[in-house]
Amino acid sequence: MTVLENAVLGGRPAGLTTLAFDETDTRARVVVVGNGMAGARFVEEVLDRDGGEHFALTVFGDEPHGNYNRIMLSPVLAGEADEADIVLNSHDWYAERDVDLRAGVRVERIDTAAKVVHAADGTATPYDHLVLATGSHSFIPPMTGVRTADGSLLDGVVGFRTIDETRQMLAASRTHRKAVVMGGGLLGLEAARALQAQGMEVELVHAMGWLMNAQLDVEAGGVVRRSVEELGITVHTGAMATEVLSARVQGTDRVAGVLLKDGRRLDCDLLVVAAGVRPHTDVAVRSGIEVERAVLVDDHLATDVPDVYAIGECAQHRGTVYGLVAPAWEHATVLADRLTGTDPDAAYTGSRTATKLKVAGVDVAVMGVSTPERDSDEFLVISEPKRGVYLSVVVRDDLLIGATLVGDTRKVAFLTQAFDRGTPLPPERIRLLVDLSDGDAEVGVAEMPADSQVCNCNGVSKGAICGAVAEGCTSLPKVMDATRAGKGCGSCKGLVQKIIEWAADGELTVEESASWYVPGVPMPKSELIAAIRSEDLRSVSAVFERLAPGGADDAKSKMGLVSLLRMVWGSEYVDEPDAKFVNDRVHANIQRDGTFSVVPQMKGGVTTPAQLRKIADVAEKYEVPMVKVTGGQRIDLLGVRKEDLPKMWADLGMPSGYAYGKSMRTVKTCVGSDFCRFGLDDSTQLGIDLETRFQGVESPAKIKMAVVGCPRNCAEAYVKDVGVVAVGAGRWEVYVGGAAGASVRKGDLLATVTSTEEVMTLVGRFLQLYRENGNWLERTYDFVPRWGLDRVKETLLEDAEGICADLDAGIQRSIDAYTDPWAQDLATPSSPGQFRTSLPLTVLPQVPVR
Repeated sequence: MTVLENAVLGGRPAGLTTLAFDETDTRARVVVVGNGMAGARFVEEVLDRDGGEHFALTVFGDEPHGNYNRIMLSPVLAGEADEADIVLNSHDWYAERDVDLRAGVRVERIDTAAKVVHAADGTATPYDHLVLATGSHSFIPPMTGVRTADGSLLDGVVGFRTIDETRQMLAASRTHRKAVVMGGGLLGLEAARALQAQGMEVELVHAMGWLMNAQLDVEAGGVVRRSVEELGITVHTGAMATEVLSARVQGTDRVAGVLLKDGRRLDCDLLVVAAGVRPHTDVAVRSGIEVERAVLVDDHLATDVPDVYAIGECAQHRGTVYGLVAPAWEHATVLADRLTGTDPDAAYTGSRTATKLKVAGVDVAVMGVSTPERDSDEFLVISEPKRGVYLSVVVRDDLLIGATLVGDTRKVAFLTQAFDRGTPLPPERIRLLVDLSDGDAEVGVAEMPADSQVCNCNGVSKGAICGAVAEGCTSLPKVMDATRAGKGCGSCKGLVQKIIEWAADGELTVEESASWYVPGVPMPKSELIAAIRSEDLRSVSAVFERLAPGGADDAKSKMGLVSLLRMVWGSEYVDEPDAKFVNDRVHANIQRDGTFSVVPQMKGGVTTPAQLRKIADVAEKYEVPMVKVTGGQRIDLLGVRKEDLPKMWADLGMPSGYAYGKSMRTVKTCVGSDFCRFGLDDSTQLGIDLETRFQGVESPAKIKMAVVGCPRNCAEAYVKDVGVVAVGAGRWEVYVGGAAGASVRKGDLLATVTSTEEVMTLVGRFLQLYRENGNWLERTYDFVPRWGLDRVKETLLEDAEGICADLDAGIQRSIDAYTDPWAQDLATPSSPGQFRTSLPLTVLPQVPVR
């Protein structure tokens, strides 16, 4: 046995341990324990300094995955992002850079005398430099019943720290109905909002007196609570959970509720524990490395053991343990500078943390202290609870030492500059929070100093972004790749884009992906349609298999592809339920509390006493909380449970009004010439005919129409996607591209025609032109200006492109394929769980308290 082997094996028989290094590699060995955001960032920083030439890098990670962005787990849980969207470094990334990634391999201990890392898989890896980046783990309070006899968590109890825990919650949300989230900090609020978005009823339990108490004062926490409760989430503050209740379900003990210290019981079948985190220090403790709350480090990130360092959430520096990603990445930068020799004098002296994020839908920015600490500190507060706004600043000796913005973060850029740089403050302190004149407007990018920090997560300055632009990165994706700006929480992307536009002086690069119809298939819409037809692709899975890179699915692309395939194939489209959003799966519009909105069809806004009686009877039978007349001249039944939807449709006996889909929704009408003394023609009947012909036709975005019997415009035809106006003598004006929502735009006059038949034909051609050429989610009020009104007219009125016959055939194919989805799914549900219970039953089974 060689001297080196003896040191590695500690004198034990060789069969017990496997040597895990290449003796022929003469590079210094750097071992990183932890493949989270700190450890992986350190590896990136070393490689960026050409460290791969001098160091053999080995990375151990507890999880079997590559490196991913933990900040973005909440959007994944909410269904707003896919797992693939949050991957930072895949397994291939490590392999391509000659980094030995030991994914899914836990480190047991470090022999600091022999400088060897011992792992749970029996391997021993020598090191010259060792970096602890073990991060944190979810803190599970010591509650009765939370763990089973073997020490594992009770089934249905989960933390919120890893992608695997996120997967557990997603799986539970599909089969269970009520969640309790413990913890009212950032993670708890995000988990509660995300689970609610998945259709669960959620109650939030927080031990402290107000939400986000670690970041906000009591008043700001109260504003956040009000905003959260308005979302339909029940909040319990000052509430301590003491016991986790269980019930036997299919032979397994599973969570059934929690018991609070005051005796209240909250029933649930999913318990998410987001009650804070604790640094992972077990490896350091077992290895004899000094630990207090975390691993103690000096300004060089060095521990008390030679050649052993600690960075990220497992490190304690000058008494502080940081729970944010920005300090972790500052650690990585300093340590990489020192080890590679790029800056041997680099030192970490602490972080001034400024955070801007969205918590449960509420914009929040926090920096420094939240309340005065000295009698001489100035403290200015603006509180508007009804608007969900709380703003405060703390000033000491004419310097900003803290700011809190809740619900209105327009001043965050200026305040961040003042906080980071100590820039002079206005004598009237109120100008720190509100604009009293044009001169108070938010700092423009041209006036921002070059060293102003733009991306707090990654510590990227305006100067770094401008430098990337000068080197040829003239698009947001390229600048993000070059600087990492926007790759943390993503809240700074808008400001990054503005800086790019300013620095490039208009010479921006248009990314090829900007022309793709959906992000997962690299083709413009016209090419995609041609490929679908030529290769006879009739399902979303077939499109991914043949046209997506590597045949990979892309969740963000599915809805757009469903719409496109239905347009291309009509009744020959192959339906796949997992390609649909929940609204399209259950043919109703999900609400913020997980219930649904049901809108029966009322063509042209016309109904009968019999229909109204039926709607009233159904509303009473199913205890509908609200019955509302909509702006589209229909009746909306709000607050319907998912499991009640099929029975309600059957009782109504009316077709779907398509109030949930990207399709033709409704045709609004006035009473026309039959009753109105100003009416010039029968607008009501034309509206009914239009809705009958184009009902349910899929489109890139929703379509709303209106028909009016005179130019007085009582049904608002001038501001609809398609508006038809009677002008007398049998003539009708057809307008397109109008809007009356967040954007207001009067429609463009497409043509004046002399018969209702011409109206029907022209409207059909316009719809099909838009369906074939509109971008996904592009409304007609953007499509018409983009295409150009003159070109639209030439195409539809003069057949300048020779496609009118094809447009007529295309729209007719979709019309022929129409079936009422309510009636169809009553006859043949698309899946057994299509309408499973998603909200709690009126009476829950009582489980004895153990």
